[in-house]
Amino acid sequence: MDFLTWGHSLIQTSGYLGLTIVNLVGSATIFFPLPIAAIVFISGGFLNPWLVALFAAIGCTFGELTGYGLGKGGGKVLEKYKKGWRVGRSLRLGEKWFKRGRGFFCIFFFAATPLPYDVVGVLGGMFNYNIKKFILASFLGKWIMNLALAFGGFYGINWILNIFKFSL
Repeated sequence: MDFLTWGHSLIQTSGYLGLTIVNLVGSATIFFPLPIAAIVFISGGFLNPWLVALFAAIGCTFGELTGYGLGKGGGKVLEKYKKGWRVGRSLRLGEKWFKRGRGFFCIFFFAATPLPYDVVGVLGGMFNYNIKKFILASFLGKWIMNLALAFGGFYGINWILNIFKFSL
């Protein structure tokens, strides 16, 4: 059974709790994307899109803590690369950004867009970014992205089904 089928059946049986679990599992995978955006889009077509966005954002936020934890633990391993020429320069620049108060915006921006958010989660853990701020920025960004996806599904699913001559 693939992830989409599993996620759809879990949501059909468990509703919003299932949606939270699907998004938690999908976001917990680091550097291996799962199609949670498609699941949120489809769920917005048959569930309340406001609640879809809320529960999906909660699941995504706590799933992304795996990247933060990896950065927290793996930061010690990467310390030796900070002294290196190319990677070290980028890491030092990123650390300055996070320490100067731009980390919240960076986390929020990557969470609200389809950019590779796992990298920012790992960096947040590496740079010992405040976990409460990390969770808040992640939640707000994921909520905005999932709100757009859920309402896209709410308004667009019937239109898409009509194009392919299906009906609900």
